[in-house]
Amino acid sequence: MADSVKIFNEYSNRDLEQRKVWYTPVVEAYDRGRPRYPEALIQRAIEAAHLSPNSTILEVGCGSGIATINFAQLGCAIDAVEPNRDFCQVAARRLAAFPKVQLFQESFEEWQVQPQAYEIVLAANAWHWISSGIKYVKASQTLREDGSLVLLWNLTLEPSHEVHQVLNQIYQAYAPAIAPEYEGREKQAEIAAGLGKPVGDSGLFEPPSTEIFPCEQTYSVDRYLDYLSSGSQYVALESQVRVNLFSGLRTAIKQQFKGEIHLFNLAAFQIARKI
Repeated sequence: MADSVKIFNEYSNRDLEQRKVWYTPVVEAYDRGRPRYPEALIQRAIEAAHLSPNSTILEVGCGSGIATINFAQLGCAIDAVEPNRDFCQVAARRLAAFPKVQLFQESFEEWQVQPQAYEIVLAANAWHWISSGIKYVKASQTLREDGSLVLLWNLTLEPSHEVHQVLNQIYQAYAPAIAPEYEGREKQAEIAAGLGKPVGDSGLFEPPSTEIFPCEQTYSVDRYLDYLSSGSQYVALESQVRVNLFSGLRTAIKQQFKGEIHLFNLAAFQIARKI
């Protein structure tokens, strides 16, 4: 668990200008491949945060608006901060029908704090990208006295252990350095819990409560490769290595699993009251 959380948190230490454009080559694949949040998770997050059509939300790192739209449909007023221009363009298309949503193309690090302006600061699979020395201070400053930090997570999509072993042979042949370790349900639950620990350690928020939702879905080979290509370790791969790896994975999935793959992961939400 500690190693996984450390890896997650290392993203926030990357150069800010690099973080702004990290996903630019794979924005469309990211939007196609990343799993959506289960309806039950969204409803529980809405209930736990006491959200209503009158609520005000600051979303940090909205990406392509995958989570944003769930809260926009409730009628909340949302200011969504996203530094990547291409993500902003996709999010603008997705959210065009919601006039109470405003998109700001800038990083949270550079965003000008609006003191006590929001009921909720929301981050969906984005909080680990924000500089650790800044995010809790800024979140606290912009929240009302009774406000909360809400974090949504979709952990790694995994096939069964048997399928994982088959695909691992492809990784060992083409990209052994990024061959994924099999996590399973128990470890993913530990990872989800560990991701909330820095929130309470900040001294600005209460220790968060965490709720976990098991998810299962079937991906076509194309969507699965879109999902993989949006992962940071794949973005960083040398291009020919990535081509060879994905070609091998595509062939294996088509020949041995009829062109689709059944996947499991845990989704989670965490809510922490401002102190």
